Amino acid sequence: MALFRKKSIETLIKETSQKSVTLKKELGAFDLTMLGIGAIIGTGIFVLTGVAAAEHAGPALVISFVMSAIACVFAALCYAEFASTVPVSGSAYTYSYATFGELIAWILGWDLILEYGLASSAVAVGWSGYFQGFLEGFGIHLPKALSGAYDPAHGTYINIPAIFAVLLITLLITQGAKKSARFNAFMVILKLAIVILFIVVGVWYVKPENWTPFMPFGFQGVATGAATVFFAYIGFDAVSSAAEEVKNPQRNMPIGIITSLLICTVLYIVVSAILTGIVPYDQLNVTNPVAFALKFIHQDWVAGLISIGAIAGMTTVLLVMMYGQTRLFYAISRDGLLPKRLSRVSPEKNTPVFSSWVSFVAVSIFAGLIPLGQLAELTNIGTLFAFMTVSVGILYIRKNKMASNTGFKVPFVPVVPILAFVFCGYLVLQLPAITWQFFGIWLVIGLVVYFLYGRRHSGLNEQKPPMRKIG
Repeated sequence: MALFRKKSIETLIKETSQKSVTLKKELGAFDLTMLGIGAIIGTGIFVLTGVAAAEHAGPALVISFVMSAIACVFAALCYAEFASTVPVSGSAYTYSYATFGELIAWILGWDLILEYGLASSAVAVGWSGYFQGFLEGFGIHLPKALSGAYDPAHGTYINIPAIFAVLLITLLITQGAKKSARFNAFMVILKLAIVILFIVVGVWYVKPENWTPFMPFGFQGVATGAATVFFAYIGFDAVSSAAEEVKNPQRNMPIGIITSLLICTVLYIVVSAILTGIVPYDQLNVTNPVAFALKFIHQDWVAGLISIGAIAGMTTVLLVMMYGQTRLFYAISRDGLLPKRLSRVSPEKNTPVFSSWVSFVAVSIFAGLIPLGQLAELTNIGTLFAFMTVSVGILYIRKNKMASNTGFKVPFVPVVPILAFVFCGYLVLQLPAITWQFFGIWLVIGLVVYFLYGRRHSGLNEQKPPMRKIG
């Protein structure tokens, strides 16, 4: 059936070298690990931890982070095998093309456009908040109308700092993967140093009595907290979008994905434990919980540095998400499901410059006009949907013996992919009904685009069926 026609793994890999101008292979395991940490540590740790503790989990926020981490580790193992087997741009979209066929691949690609686009927008809004706070420390105040999402009742119309952040990142990613990776590595080291500084300073002010009651909202609150802080782990899947620009992807992709996730999980658990140990959980419902905790214990000099760390953290998340968005457009366009211009690679920069600027326009519109809370929930549902599909995909390629003999292999199949699916499925059910409704509308729009444009322009239309013998 034409709707479920597939591209073999061999075809996908072959296509990456057919164009006269291709993406340049220049990233190693360290670059990928830094990209992963850059994508993961940001808005989640500097913004969402306070809300999740105050409204959902209390001191049991530690368990919420562990639950989200388990779901992510299982999904990360599945991503690592796919990235090793199919070292092609496009992440879960490309993997689905090889396993489930064109229509499912398109749905997942359309879903990932939502994920990367809204995640970029959400991070840009968070970046804007910390940046404005940083400027106010020097007595600089931006006009209220230009400092927040569209809300005439409160006098805000557009978030100019958020759009400015997106512009700077777009200018950077059009310069090439290696330059982006170097900038990212510098910013990651800076924010890791500041997170560790918080741990070293804060651990001496922990009061164990603040951890009682440990689970004030019951286990349901912990589960809802896990679904909320899941946003903090989004990003490692964006590492797989760099596959075509990686040296020795069979080795380096799994190292980058798994190492970055493990490092960030340990840091999240330690930070959340110290945070709720310093400040009673019911006082953490603030937009800058880490800096707030340091002011609470009168360590204002460290709190000032936290703002710099938060800005650096969100800058790297924005960089990796925007990078993933452009590579996704590139992959879908190369297959013909979106206009071909999106897959044109600049001969000078070896980057898809046009798709980078299309991403800039889309992300700027969302970042400039929509509040942070709505953006985060919509990003979560898109990511969880992608994780669940990739988990099922591993079962498919193993059953049909499509997996490569070299490279990374998910251990304990089918147990690990099934657990990834179940954990992610449980978390996605915790999200609000309005999030599901918007997600459904987005998928309907995607199906309309596919049947009006993608199906007719698909590269698979050019493949003639084999001639049958007569007589």
